[in-house]
Amino acid sequence: MDPLSTTIAGEIALSKDPGSSMKKWREIFGVSQTELAEALKISSSTISDYEGGRRKSPGIGVVARLVESLMEIDKNRGSKVKKQLEKNFAPKNDIFDISEFSKAVDGKKFAELIGAECVANPGKLKEVQVYGYTIIDSLKVILEVPVHEYMKMYGKTPERALIFLQVGSGRSPMIAVKVGRFSTDMRPTVVVLHGIDKVDPIAQKIAEAEKIPLLITTMTIEDMKKAFKEFEI
Repeated sequence: MDPLSTTIAGEIALSKDPGSSMKKWREIFGVSQTELAEALKISSSTISDYEGGRRKSPGIGVVARLVESLMEIDKNRGSKVKKQLEKNFAPKNDIFDISEFSKAVDGKKFAELIGAECVANPGKLKEVQVYGYTIIDSLKVILEVPVHEYMKMYGKTPERALIFLQVGSGRSPMIAVKVGRFSTDMRPTVVVLHGIDKVDPIAQKIAEAEKIPLLITTMTIEDMKKAFKEFEI
């Protein structure tokens, strides 16, 4: 998928109301439910049910096909909508606070350094190696960063910890990780949710499905950085 398609797919997948987001983009591209249904080889009532919230939110694969269909229909019309959207398509570059380690830190040691509890895949902690970390403002990433820019959060290597701040329940950060893997084919070795003591079950299920240890901690960012100092380049 090209950057614009990936961004649209990411917005739909991350939306609290995917059906409304699907409808918005269909209408932006000027495509009827019938046209889209024909392109996807499904019934128009299925499209209507998705958009009206009467059907379970589509998975990433369905969203990708939907966006590709919108792009293909627009291409057949001269790509007028895509060209207009790309004029205002600007990446964000100041969201991620990235640090690299001079040597690997095993997952269990990493969790101990930040006083974290592992709430998903604790058995994998002893298997993973962490070569750096990225501190991420969850709200800024979800609201401001195009999905194709998610690659920047991985710094020099995806074998790192993603530490999410401004976390509510943990669902949105884990959806972002899942969507980011779909876009970049990368996944972190560890995800840390900062400042919460209870995690959304959906976030745990995503972590389990992606086989990523999921940690929670209330240690201050300043104290975390001090704990990491001896390992940093």
